[in-house]
Amino acid sequence: MSISVKHATKVFNGQAALNDVSLEVPSGQVLGLLGPNGAGKSTLMRLISGYIPPTSGHLGVSGYDVDTSPLETKKRIGYLPEHNPLPEEMFIREYLQFVGGLYELQNIKAKVDGVMNVVGLMPEANKKIGQLSKGFRQRVGIAAAIIHEPEVLILDEPTSGLDPNQLVEIRSLIKSIGEKRTVMLSTHVMQEVEAMCDRVVMIRKGEIVADESTSVFTNRDGGLEAAFKELTA
Repeated sequence: MSISVKHATKVFNGQAALNDVSLEVPSGQVLGLLGPNGAGKSTLMRLISGYIPPTSGHLGVSGYDVDTSPLETKKRIGYLPEHNPLPEEMFIREYLQFVGGLYELQNIKAKVDGVMNVVGLMPEANKKIGQLSKGFRQRVGIAAAIIHEPEVLILDEPTSGLDPNQLVEIRSLIKSIGEKRTVMLSTHVMQEVEAMCDRVVMIRKGEIVADESTSVFTNRDGGLEAAFKELTA
């Protein structure tokens, strides 16, 4: 399994943000985490990415334990947080070369050109990040997350704040990326899940309340939206 979560619990100040969550995600699957604000989606993603430790439970990525093998797991994960801080004064290529250096990549210039092509950044190649639209900033974040060719890509609200045209473009990009690696993305927008995900996991108050293929939900009376309202109310 690309992602393995076993009985993960995370407590902040006596309050459980996640409670005994277990989840397996195979290679090549695009999984959507769906839940209201504060349900625990971002907490789960941060646990898998190794940015915060669990209070209890075990998390694994590509066969490595997130707690005991942090360097090995980070090599295999690309992570785009919801509020992704980007250095506005840096040029796109300059920033991606910096990120590539952090991963100690060889042939960084070629890697940067390659990833910029993949995410469609070449038309903006000579701009500073601060000059970019929200949509192109998201592309920079995704480029930084995949420059080291991770096996697992974790995207927290990747389409938040985008206009309709940008939404279509980022959806298409995520689907194409998902053909070659495991993708976990969070959202509270039904259409995003229907457009991009093979599988839906719904979270409510830190617990998984549903886990099915997307088609199971869309074929129900009222579709995914009705299921979401029923299961997360």
